[in-house]
Amino acid sequence: GREKGGPKEPKDHALGRSRGGFGSKLHLVAEGHGVPLAVHVTAGQAHESKAFETVVNRVRIPQPAGAPRTRPAAIAGDKGYSYPRIRSWLKRHAIQAVIPRRKDQHPDDGRCRFDKKLYRRRSTVEQCIGWIKECRRLGTRFEKLAVNFLAMIHVAFIARVGFQNQGTPSPVVLQNHSPL
Repeated sequence: GREKGGPKEPKDHALGRSRGGFGSKLHLVAEGHGVPLAVHVTAGQAHESKAFETVVNRVRIPQPAGAPRTRPAAIAGDKGYSYPRIRSWLKRHAIQAVIPRRKDQHPDDGRCRFDKKLYRRRSTVEQCIGWIKECRRLGTRFEKLAVNFLAMIHVAFIARVGFQNQGTPSPVVLQNHSPL
């Protein structure tokens, strides 16, 4: 018979052990004002860098006319994304990498240019994840299936964007790449 959850449901249901216990990890891309653009859910033990391409490929930036853009101009991430594979992927796709280098890394070209002003805006993603964690249903993950959990995240994002557009404070809050 048909497998429960359909073909999109991961075998582990995006649940796994991490330092925080048994849970899931959200990989989120948000624009500069905290509006979520794409999200991906993995098991708690999965490293952030493993889902990087998957979540960035889901980005669709609405345009006033025509098809949505699929690539942002720049991506800011923490040191967990400072890997040659990610930097070369960003370079191939003409996206500016605003990622600080880890202490054990040395710049290949002898210079380390890092836009601190752009990096500070990464806090909007952290605030978005903080907002998600305040949503009780998302923070405790009542859904067993990853597809249902992802659907609830999308519903929360719709509510968040609706509250932002109305200028009313949102009753709930979320964060980036943290285990729930």
